[in-house]
Amino acid sequence: MEIRQIAASEITAAVKKLFMDCNYYIGADILCALESARERETSPVGRSVLSQILENDRIAAEEEIPLCQDTGMAVLFVEYGDRVCVSEGSFEEAIQEGVRQAYRDGYLRKSVVSDPVFDRVNTRDNTPAIIHTRIVHGDKIRITAGGKGFGSENMSAIRMLTPSYGAEGVKKFILDTVRAAGPNPCPPVVVGVGIGGTFERAAQLAKKATFRPIDSRNPDERYAEMEDELLESINKMGFGPAGLGGNTTALGVNIETSPTHIAGMPVAVNICCHAARHASTEI
Repeated sequence: MEIRQIAASEITAAVKKLFMDCNYYIGADILCALESARERETSPVGRSVLSQILENDRIAAEEEIPLCQDTGMAVLFVEYGDRVCVSEGSFEEAIQEGVRQAYRDGYLRKSVVSDPVFDRVNTRDNTPAIIHTRIVHGDKIRITAGGKGFGSENMSAIRMLTPSYGAEGVKKFILDTVRAAGPNPCPPVVVGVGIGGTFERAAQLAKKATFRPIDSRNPDERYAEMEDELLESINKMGFGPAGLGGNTTALGVNIETSPTHIAGMPVAVNICCHAARHASTEI
């Protein structure tokens, strides 16, 4: 079996471009959802806010400047082919260097502090990034990268439900989390939900769900129907664009699931603002 060599510098260049692109250019799925939401929005103030968001996204793309001043903490989901060998450097450092270069050369805000409680000194280059790596069959590396702002991240939650809660209990926790968040995460939001696995797996799934295109549906029709039902219920809450009222509180609800223990049903909710920055590439 032939092993393919990929230079560390190629990974660095790819990661740098991903983070600059996702901070400058709104995704086509989000752009389409915002335009559709503006057409459906019944609140004049809500329509005005959505128009301003779309204008902001247009200017950011044309001038290649950040969509938002919070350019996020760097998060990457990597599918690493089992026939790939990174040469002339390490895989981890290649990614960190790509993040470092993107935030330096792209004039993106550096928001990471080295210690979470005591020192809280800015690392000055937005590293270290959060890297989730899965080994897959093949000779390529697929990277999905995003900058996660903390206005929305701080509104996220996880709860270790037991099976007795059932589907209704899952939906109630998700809706309660979004309702408690209110206008804080810069609506309209994307709601990522992770169900199953263990404590940490549910949270990882929820984050991954926010990276999934919002014009896609869960392949299991039961969860796809739950996505639709939750989206409808969230938009009836009335927070609206920027929390100023209206029927567009969320653009999408994405659910990802994983097998879990017989005694458990972990549920995590990761809320993402309307910028929903992410981009993908394959090396």
